[in-house]
Amino acid sequence: MTVTQAAPLVKSADRPQGAGRWSILVLLCVSLLLITVDATVLHIAVPALTAALEPSAVQLLWIIDIYSLVVAPLLIMFGTLGDRYGRKRLVLMGFVLFGLASAAAAFAPTPLTLILARALLGVGGAMIMPATLSLIRQVFTDRRERAIALGVWSAVAAAGAAVGPLVGGVLVSHFRWGAVFLINVPILLVLVPAAVRLLPDSRLRKDRPWDAVSAVLSVFGILALAFGLKEAGSGSLMPLWASVLVFLAGLGMLVAFWRRQRRLAVPLLEVSLFGRREFSTGVVGVLLGVFALVGLQLMLAQYLQLVLGDSPLRAAVRMLPLVISAISGGLAAAHILPRIGMRATMSGGLGLVALALTPTLSWGVEGHPVMLAFCFVGIGFGVQVALLAASDTIMSSASESQAGGAAAIEETAYELGAGLGVAVLGTITTIVYAPGLPAVPGVSAGGMDIARQSLASAAHVAHQVGGSAGAALLDAARWAFVNALHTTVVVSVVLLSLTAVAVAMLLSRD
Repeated sequence: MTVTQAAPLVKSADRPQGAGRWSILVLLCVSLLLITVDATVLHIAVPALTAALEPSAVQLLWIIDIYSLVVAPLLIMFGTLGDRYGRKRLVLMGFVLFGLASAAAAFAPTPLTLILARALLGVGGAMIMPATLSLIRQVFTDRRERAIALGVWSAVAAAGAAVGPLVGGVLVSHFRWGAVFLINVPILLVLVPAAVRLLPDSRLRKDRPWDAVSAVLSVFGILALAFGLKEAGSGSLMPLWASVLVFLAGLGMLVAFWRRQRRLAVPLLEVSLFGRREFSTGVVGVLLGVFALVGLQLMLAQYLQLVLGDSPLRAAVRMLPLVISAISGGLAAAHILPRIGMRATMSGGLGLVALALTPTLSWGVEGHPVMLAFCFVGIGFGVQVALLAASDTIMSSASESQAGGAAAIEETAYELGAGLGVAVLGTITTIVYAPGLPAVPGVSAGGMDIARQSLASAAHVAHQVGGSAGAALLDAARWAFVNALHTTVVVSVVLLSLTAVAVAMLLSRD
C-alpha cells in the first residue's frame, strides 16, 4: 500500500528520539486505559451503588450509559480541535476535567449528581482519546515502529474494556462503590506532570477555519444515532417507533454533515479519506471487530453468571484469558503484519474470531471450563490482530495533518461498534429468549411476563416463587437464554466470516 506523506507539521527536533517516544507511548496507553476501563468498571458496582443512592430504573440506565453516549459524538469534534489548537493542550485539559469529574462521581450524593459527573467524564475522555492515536502517528514516523506502537495501543483499548469488571470487582469488594472512580485521581496526579514534560507540541493551525455548524451536525448526528440504537435495543425511555425516528434523524444529520464537508473549501473532517479503499476498509474492520468483542463479551459474561452461576468476580477472573490473549494478539500482530501483509492479517484475525465462536453452538447449561478458555483466547487474539491491522491501515492512509481527524474517525468507529454490539446482539438475544421461555406450572401469568424480560428477571421471579416451581422456571429460563445465545453467535459468525472475505477481496496484499 502506497501512502502519500504530507509536509511535516512539526520540526524534526520536536519529534522525540531514542527511548523518549516509548515513554510517550506508555503515558498515552495509561491514559487510554483509564478511559476504556471507566466504560465497564461500573457494571460490578451496580448493586452497591443501588443500595447507596437508590436510583430509579431509568436513572440507573443513564448512570451506566451516559458515559459512552457522551464520548462517541464528541470524538470527531475534539480530534479536529486538537489538530487546530494543539494535541498536547487538549490532552492536559482532558486530564484535569477527567480527574475533577472522577472525584465528583466518587462522592456523588444523588443519582442525578452521578449522571452529570459521568457525563463530564465522557467529555474529558473524548478530549483525550483522539490525541492518543494522532500523537502516536506524530511521534512514530517509522512504519515498523508505528505498527508496534499501534499494536500496544489497540491491545490496551480492548483489554481496558475487558478488565473493567475485574477492576470494579476488586475495588468494590474492599472499598465503597465510589472507589471505582476515585482510583483515577492519584493516577492522573502522576500523568499530568509527566504529560507536561514528555508530550511533544504540534504546530498550531489557527489559520485553518473551524466550522461550528459541521461540529454541531457531527455531535448531534452521532448522538442521535447512538441513542436511537440503544433505545431500540432496550426500549427503556421511548417506544420502538420513536427510537427509529431518533435514529433516522441522526442519520439525516450525518448525511447533511457529509454533504457540507464536500462543499467546504476547508472541511472540518476530511471525508475524502473514505474515498481511499484502505481507509474505509480499516474503519469497517474496527467497527465490526469491536462489535464482536464488546457485544460477545457482554453475552458470554451473562452466560457465566446467569447460566453457570458464577459470581461477578469469578466471571471476571474466568474472562482473563480474553484479556491476556488480547494483549498478546496486539503485540504479536505488530510482527505478523510486516510478514504476511495487511489483507491476510485483518481477514485472518476476523476469521479466527468466527472459528473460536463456533464451539459455543454445541453448549448447553453445563460448564466447559477448558473449551471456554480456548474460545476466549481465540476471540481476544483474533480481534486484536484484526484491530491492529485496521488501525495501521487507517493511520497510514492519512497524512500527518489529517491524523487527528483520522484518529477521531477510528475511535468513533470503536465507540459505535461497542454500542452496536451491545444493542444489536442484546436485542437479538431478547427477541429469541422471550418466546423461547414456555409457561411453567405454579408461576403466575404476571410472573412469567416479568421472567420473559431477561434471564436476570427470571432468576428474581424464581427466587420469589421458590420450591419446585421456582427451580423449574430457572431451568427453563437458562435453556431459553442458551438457545438465544446460540442465535446471537450464529449472527456473529456469519457477519465476521463475510467481513473477512470482503477484506480479503478489497485490500491489497501489501
